[in-house]
Amino acid sequence: MANRLSKIVTRTGDDGSTGLASGERITKDQPRIAAMGDVDELNSNLGLLLSEKLPPAVREALAAVQHDLFDLGGELSLPGHALVTESQLARIDALIGQFNADLPPLREFILPGGSRAAALAHVARTVCRRAERTLVSMRQNGDVHALPLQYLNRLSDLLFVLARVLNRADGGNDVLWQQGRKPG
Repeated sequence: MANRLSKIVTRTGDDGSTGLASGERITKDQPRIAAMGDVDELNSNLGLLLSEKLPPAVREALAAVQHDLFDLGGELSLPGHALVTESQLARIDALIGQFNADLPPLREFILPGGSRAAALAHVARTVCRRAERTLVSMRQNGDVHALPLQYLNRLSDLLFVLARVLNRADGGNDVLWQQGRKPG
């Protein structure tokens, strides 16, 4: 593979523009750049989560997701190209089923929290939802394929399930919402 980034500081973005993989330059406030930033932020949050002690199956799943998110970023940086695949979406669906199989059914809403790793999974879930909302806006203008939206929707579900798994792996349980709970 050729050197992709031989020079980090280019100063070409000093005017508020950035380059897409297609060579086109657009302003940094465009929805496409916001979506790329949201996906990058999500990937960074997963990197932070991966710095925690995790069960091997969770670690393996999240590492694969990080690669998928680079594919998604690539798709966003190449307007008109499709890089996210049906097999990536199917893998997310299978992981949800696998990890959810041993969890007790939810009878209440849960609060984001519990163990540090679970809390980080919840933060990643909310960033994932934001990225999904950004892509929804792009989709309404025909600027993105449907598959990345489906992927992010399912990924946020996976991150919710993984937060529950991580609380149990740490010896704890979900933090249940208590309607009308009085402080103290």
